[in-house]
Amino acid sequence: MYVYNDGYGAKILSYNMSMSSTLIFSVSDFVAYLNQTLEVAYPYVTIEGEVANFRVSKNRWVYFDLKDKDSSVRFFGTVYSLPGPLEDGMVVRVSGNPRLHNLYGFSVNIQNVTPVGEGMLRRAADLLATKLQAEGLFAPERKRSLPYPPQRIALVTAGESAAYVDFLKILNARWRGVRVDLYDVQVQGEPAIRQIVAAIAAVNAQPDVPDVLIVTRGGGSTDDLAAFSSEQVTRAVATSRVLTLVAIGHEIDVSLAELAADKRASTPSNAAELLTPDRVEVLRRLGSLRTDLGQGLIRIVTNRKEWLVRQRTELDRGLQASYQTAQLRLRSARQILDAYDPTAALRRGYALVRRDGVLIKSVSALQTGQSVDLMLSDGVAQATIKHVTCDT
Repeated sequence: MYVYNDGYGAKILSYNMSMSSTLIFSVSDFVAYLNQTLEVAYPYVTIEGEVANFRVSKNRWVYFDLKDKDSSVRFFGTVYSLPGPLEDGMVVRVSGNPRLHNLYGFSVNIQNVTPVGEGMLRRAADLLATKLQAEGLFAPERKRSLPYPPQRIALVTAGESAAYVDFLKILNARWRGVRVDLYDVQVQGEPAIRQIVAAIAAVNAQPDVPDVLIVTRGGGSTDDLAAFSSEQVTRAVATSRVLTLVAIGHEIDVSLAELAADKRASTPSNAAELLTPDRVEVLRRLGSLRTDLGQGLIRIVTNRKEWLVRQRTELDRGLQASYQTAQLRLRSARQILDAYDPTAALRRGYALVRRDGVLIKSVSALQTGQSVDLMLSDGVAQATIKHVTCDT
């Protein structure tokens, strides 16, 4: 008796174990039996070979063969399992689960694809770069300006790496008080892509997002840095709503994630330098500004004092001139008043003639026998008109 699982429930096969008996399966039973055997014996395999017959169906399903000089194996998966575009002739290393499909035969279900060798990695990166550039992911107009300095940083890197240590060392030496949230991920190897993408998604999912998201690692071979040129990581960086800075510690090549980021730094230390000012230099400049400000205030006060002295002198002169002018005007007005003062004429011997309080200006207003008042300089006298003579 043999018990197996076909994926839908357990089935029991009974057969005679004698040498003369023949084990006969139905087609479905054989597929189920073989898949169970593969699950036990070869649950996960990695195969290296040359890509052939590569095609994509409905922008989702991927089909290709891996071959060497003697054999060929079929592979099946989704575009999401690829590091980027593939083409026939590329040498890749594919990890996945061997399966026998009940209709389509044997294939390996793709879990991970890694180009093999410097040439293949370069070719894969070039193909992906061409594709993403055509979509505008590297366009300069997409770049956003980073805060300077930021108050809070999300750092996606390996927590025990030299890159992490170098970044914090330079950051704390240059500018203190910046909060750094570490998202500890692998930065090379098969899990790196998945972990980096998940970390970027976690940063963006926060209700209170940080000022900038940094993805960084130290230098390494092209194979070591392959995760940062994968389509998944590049798209995650490009679509991040948090401002991004990617710093990979190598100078020869630029990863695709760096091209998609808002800002690129050459090394983890350079990332800290780009984000923060030098505290020592800032303090020196503040001291210089303080000295300049003090000297400037002294000059302002001195100039103001001199200005006030000049204003006071000019005001004194102005007041003196105004006083003298007023005296002259007063003297002139006094002379005019004196000239028009009627008592002045009286003092010179003239008299004013009034009748019934009315000033007489012409002899035509007088008649003989009328009484008039004569106003002199020292009093009033009364007189009677005896005779009136008119000159006109």
